[in-house]
Amino acid sequence: MTSPDHSTAASLATAAGELLLAVRARHFDDADARKAAGDAEAHRFLVARLTQLRPGDAVLSEEGADDPVRLVSDRVWIVDPLDGTREFSEPGRADWAVHVALWERGELVAGAVALPAVGLTLGTGDGHRVPARADGPVRLAVSRSRPPSLVQALSVRLGAQLVPMGSAGVKAMSVVRGETDAYVHGGGQFEWDSAAPVAVARAAGLHTSRLDGSPLRYNRPDPYLPDLVVCRPELADGLLSAIAEQMGQHPSR
Repeated sequence: MTSPDHSTAASLATAAGELLLAVRARHFDDADARKAAGDAEAHRFLVARLTQLRPGDAVLSEEGADDPVRLVSDRVWIVDPLDGTREFSEPGRADWAVHVALWERGELVAGAVALPAVGLTLGTGDGHRVPARADGPVRLAVSRSRPPSLVQALSVRLGAQLVPMGSAGVKAMSVVRGETDAYVHGGGQFEWDSAAPVAVARAAGLHTSRLDGSPLRYNRPDPYLPDLVVCRPELADGLLSAIAEQMGQHPSR
C-alpha cells in the first residue's frame, strides 16, 4: 500500500509552486522584492499546511527558525519553499523549484520536487524510472552562475559535457528526467537543498551519496550538508573514483 506521505509531499510541493507562480505574476519594483515575497509566502503556506495535516510532525525549513524539537522527533519534514530564488526573480526562467521531503527515524521516506514553471512535480510515489542513457559524453549538471571548480576539473578528466542550469532541485531532477547523467556538487549546501531531490532520485533508482561515497544523513543538529552526488547507477563507481582522484582521496564506496 502506498504511504499517504508520498501524495502529501507531492500535493504540497505542487500547491506551493502554484502560489509562487501567482507571486511571480505580481508587479514588483525589483527582483529582491520578488525573491523576498516568494520565500516568505511559500514558507508560510507549507508550514501552515503541515501543521494542519501532520500536527505531530516537526518541520525544518530554510526560511524558518530551527526548532530543536526536531532532534527528538520521529518524523521531520525538510522543506525548501523556494529553491533557486535568483532564477525565480528573473522573468522567463523556469529553473527553480519547491522541495518537500519527509525524514522518519533516520531515513528519507517520502519527497517531491515541484518545477512549477514547467508544470511538473516529481515525487517518490510516482513509480518514475530514469530513461535510457543517450550515446555521447557524460553530461554533468552544473550551476549556471557558480560552477564549482571541482566540477569543471572533473569534466576535463572525464571528457564530460557541462550543462548549466539553476537550482539544486532542477539539477537533480535533470538526472531523474534523463536530461543529464550526473549532478556533482561540492560548494556548500544545507539539508533542505538536497533532501527532497535525493528522496526522489533514490526512488527513481539513482545513486546518491556524499562526494567520498559515504551516505547522506539528514535531521542532524547542524543541517549543513555541503556536497552530494546524484548519478545514474552504472556511472557511480567510475564517477566516485574520478572525484577521489581529483580530490586526492579514496572513495568510501
